[in-house]
Amino acid sequence: MAPRVMWIGLGNIGRGACKRLVENGPLDKPLIVYNRTTSRAEELATKLPAGRVQVTESLLEGVAQADIIFSCVNNDATVEQTYHTIAEAGNIKGKLFVGFETIHPDTANKVSDFITAAGASFASSPVFGPPAAAEAGQLLAIPAGPKAAIDSLRPYLTGVISRGEIAFEDRPCGTALKMKIVGNTCVLNLACQLAELFTLAEKTEVGTEAAKKFVDLLFGGVYSGYAERMLSGTYWKEPPLGAANLGLKDATHALHLAEASGVQIQNVKTFQGYLQKVVKHMGDKGDIAGMYGVVRENSGLKFENEV
Repeated sequence: MAPRVMWIGLGNIGRGACKRLVENGPLDKPLIVYNRTTSRAEELATKLPAGRVQVTESLLEGVAQADIIFSCVNNDATVEQTYHTIAEAGNIKGKLFVGFETIHPDTANKVSDFITAAGASFASSPVFGPPAAAEAGQLLAIPAGPKAAIDSLRPYLTGVISRGEIAFEDRPCGTALKMKIVGNTCVLNLACQLAELFTLAEKTEVGTEAAKKFVDLLFGGVYSGYAERMLSGTYWKEPPLGAANLGLKDATHALHLAEASGVQIQNVKTFQGYLQKVVKHMGDKGDIAGMYGVVRENSGLKFENEV
C-alpha cells in the first residue's frame, strides 16, 4: 500500500505540483490538500480528475490521515506557525514532512529540530523553476536532510514533480535553502539585467524587438521566459507568476548569508532596490519581471510599457 500524501499551501508552485502528484505520482488514495483559503483548494479539485483529491478544511485532520506531508507556504513566519501547530498537536510519530518553500536556512533547521523531536522526519526540498515548470514536472528539486527521508521522498520527485535533483544527503536541512538562495541570486540578477537591457535598447533606438531576438538566440530558456513577460506587458497586466515580494525576501536572505560569510554581493543590492520599488508601485500584485517597469521609470519612461 502506497503512503497517503498531503499537500499544504496552494500557491503557483503548489498547484502545479499537486497536478503532477495526482496525474503522475505513486498514489493509490486521493491526495489530501489544505490551504488557508479553502476555496482555492476546492477550485483546484475541480480542475483535476474526479475522486483524486480530498479537500480538508482542517490542517490537523489532514495531517492525521497522511503519511507524507508536503508544504509550500509563502514565508518563514507562516512555516514556523504551521509546523508548531502540527508538532504541538502530537501524534506525528513516523510521518515524513517535506518543506518545498524557500525560507531562511536557520528556519528550516529549526523546523527540522522540533519536528524530529516530536518523532517525525523532516526534509527540505526547495525547487527551482516557474509555475509552468511545476505543471510540466520540470522543476529542479534540492532535497536535504536524513538520507532515509530523502529516499522516501524520491518516488515523488524525478519523473513526477521534478526533472532532476541536487541532493544533500545527511546534511542539515538548511543546506538546501542555502543552495536555493544562492541560485536565486542568479535568477533574480538575470531578470534585473534583462530589465536594464530592454530599457537601454529602447532608449538607444536599437529597439526591444532586436534585443529580444538576441536574448532568444544566445540564451533562451528562463531568459526568454522573463523577456516575454516583460515585453508582452504581463508584468503589469496579469497576476504575478513570480511575486516581487517573495523575490525581495530571497534578496534579503541572500544578503544575510553573504554578510555572515564575509562575501560582498553588489548585484543583489541592485535588484533588491528595484524589487522594493516594484512592491511600492504594485503591492502584492507586483511581479519580479516588474523590475523592467522600475528601470523604465528611472529612465524617463512609463512604468507600464505599451504593447
